Amino acid sequence: MAKKRPQTKAAKPQTASNEPVPVVGAREPCPCGSGRRYKACHGRAASHAVTELVQRPFEGLAGECDWVALRELVPAATVELKLKGGLPDGVPSITLATVLPMAWPALRREDGSVLLGLQNDTPSGDLSRDLADTLKRALSAEPGNPVAADKAPADGPRLQDLLDPDAAFAPDVHTGFEFWVPDSANADAEVTASLERANSAAIPTVRLTGVDAAYWCETPEKNHLRWAMPHPEEKLLDALARLQASGNASLGDDTRLVGSFRAHGIIVPVWDLPSAMTAEECEKPAAEFAERLAAALAADAPLTAEERRARGGLTNRQVTLS
Repeated sequence: MAKKRPQTKAAKPQTASNEPVPVVGAREPCPCGSGRRYKACHGRAASHAVTELVQRPFEGLAGECDWVALRELVPAATVELKLKGGLPDGVPSITLATVLPMAWPALRREDGSVLLGLQNDTPSGDLSRDLADTLKRALSAEPGNPVAADKAPADGPRLQDLLDPDAAFAPDVHTGFEFWVPDSANADAEVTASLERANSAAIPTVRLTGVDAAYWCETPEKNHLRWAMPHPEEKLLDALARLQASGNASLGDDTRLVGSFRAHGIIVPVWDLPSAMTAEECEKPAAEFAERLAAALAADAPLTAEERRARGGLTNRQVTLS
């Protein structure tokens, strides 16, 4: 078995104290003057910054819970995005889309408008930085071209740096992917067939209007309500357990709180619904549940034995998506 090479302490960097260290090849000498290779010196921090997992990449953005839902749960939806300082010349609009054709990260249309795909694999642990890098490259891409995936610089901006914090985040949920094509009604046969294939795989989904970030969806056996919530995980699970133990966690007859997803630092409780229960019929019971949940969140008494059992059942049925 080969012996490990002893680690020696690097010499004190020789560059000016506040000057940025330029990026060079990983195996080249570090420009700071330490005598070590870049990857073992300043490159280590840069690499760590790119790969470290950011648990809540959308924290601080308007509509954080909807960002999570569109990333993980909603098949077809779009949202108009606004930049700090307004749109650059030649870019009439920026639209966030759940998914784009061919899983493109982004697309610059012929008219200069930009579509940014959300449901794509990203190269680093910071989804916000990766999306911001893709968006920046899309803004300067030649019209009529998709934008390829690329590695974001470790010191690059995040969505929180680019997007207008005061702009509303209002998802428009679609029944299919016709938003891919500006004039889908007059598309050729090949495009029409592609849209039909994509649409056939999309689960019918509706965003409720009376509460935030709650999405009804229809499946062959039963319907579901999946509701992304901004509350801290431990506090939310305690509140849900209180309601479950008291018989107040349902959304009406034949409905049941069955568990939750954990995605990007957000908890998404899930209810089973009867197949005949529509999204519109969820509105009133969801609003009533929101009031019960607010009261349960305000409670600070220790959980009872029954509530602890209910909490254990909820955590046992929790699935992590990210």
